[in-house]
Amino acid sequence: MAFILMGMMFTVALALNIEDFRAVRQQPVRVIGGVIAQILGLPLLTLGLVLILAPPASVALGMFVVASCPGGNVSNLLTHFARGNTAYSVSLTTISSISAALATPVSILFWSSVYGPTAQLVQQLEISPMPFVTQTVTLLAVPLAAGMLVAARWPRTAARIRAVLMPASLAGIGVLIVVGVVQNWTIILAIGAIIIPIAVIHNASAFGLGALSGRVLRLDAPSRRSLTFEVGIQNSGLGLIILLSQFDGLGGAAAITGMWSIWHLVAGSGLIGLYRGLDWLKLARETKTAP
Repeated sequence: MAFILMGMMFTVALALNIEDFRAVRQQPVRVIGGVIAQILGLPLLTLGLVLILAPPASVALGMFVVASCPGGNVSNLLTHFARGNTAYSVSLTTISSISAALATPVSILFWSSVYGPTAQLVQQLEISPMPFVTQTVTLLAVPLAAGMLVAARWPRTAARIRAVLMPASLAGIGVLIVVGVVQNWTIILAIGAIIIPIAVIHNASAFGLGALSGRVLRLDAPSRRSLTFEVGIQNSGLGLIILLSQFDGLGGAAAITGMWSIWHLVAGSGLIGLYRGLDWLKLARETKTAP
């Protein structure tokens, strides 16, 4: 599990570029605001959903884990297809991915401790805060730094390595999802009717938070689309590996995280269709009103 986690972060880092931080200097409010919406806003929203929906403790833990993960590189691709601001999306993904080395483990422990049932669950699992944070930071930060170094010093080599490791990482996550489903099949059958609606509601709320944050930050339409995808598309594969390596799998948490891995792609694809449809309607109206 540790090897897969480090391999995933190394692969992600091969696509990160320090140049993406220039956007912070050029437009600090919209970039920092977008990062805050994801790193702080999504876990806070998740806490509200947990209090309202009152899911089983293991499912709530999985929701907190997903909300604490950085945005996935898939968000950049979906943003491009949705005619969003791809450069803005890449900047947000870069910042959230780098900060994840520390922010993700700290966020998981903090938000889990705020909600009573998950706090008790973590205590029962005998997860010690300092060893958990130290180990997870090491597993994330070392390959992240190594990948960024390779990308900066040998960009062509990084591109070749990434072309091989990216499909391998995706295949690895797919295998983990299948293994997790098989091992926890009894639990999934027992709470499947709970997991699917919660995953849909949680993901839809995340997309909604991204869209609302874009309005609050007064972003233009393409940038609002970017932030919508950035908050709604999480690196849930990373969350799944953290659960399997640090929390012994924990059926309900793994099930909700695995469901996220599938559903956010389905929902994201549907959102692309919606945005493209709106663009078509706008173009049709402009064509009719043109002299």
